[in-house]
Amino acid sequence: MGLQYCMMTKSKLPILYSYRRCPYAMRARMALKYAGVEVEIREISLRDKPSHMLQVSPKGTVPVLVLQEGTVIEESLEIMQWALQQHDPACWLKADANQVAILIAENDRSFKQALDRYKYPERYPEYSQLEYRNQGEAFLIKLEALLTQNVFLLGASPCLADVAVFPFMRQFAAVDHAWLEASSYVELKRWLRGWINSDLFMSIMEKQPTYIA
Repeated sequence: MGLQYCMMTKSKLPILYSYRRCPYAMRARMALKYAGVEVEIREISLRDKPSHMLQVSPKGTVPVLVLQEGTVIEESLEIMQWALQQHDPACWLKADANQVAILIAENDRSFKQALDRYKYPERYPEYSQLEYRNQGEAFLIKLEALLTQNVFLLGASPCLADVAVFPFMRQFAAVDHAWLEASSYVELKRWLRGWINSDLFMSIMEKQPTYIA
């Protein structure tokens, strides 16, 4: 069990309700860190979610960003875009917006669905784990083709799509690491290792105490 604390005073920083291992929260934290936006991270317990978080965002999922004036941003992509509007030093927003949107939409819909079933096949007995992996591979094939042409998904430098997709691809790779390592996705593995070993990712994965309110 992680450390716990209770903060009753009002935060002077934007508050980010987060869960360390959630891929949606990961990409939000990465964008905020990259943009240099300082936030108070409140690491939640999934079994005992903070009352303030549920008051401002009844959907009860993370990430949730609460700005100082009370504005609530409930979706990870909106948090990322807000962060980059504050500061975008390496021009993550420069890539073609339509291409970015298409990649993220496929990641968040069909690939995320396949990922969930691949990770937890016992919850979805309609098909085998192998079948769910095959479904997810359609996206891996697309990313491999893009990365064969470019260092990053849409060019020579990272963009919003790279960071939005990466945490989900990391989860997919972790289900059967040996299988991925033996696969022919050479460029995808290179790209994935680069993000996993990046200072940015390692910094946002530092453990935080569990927030209790």
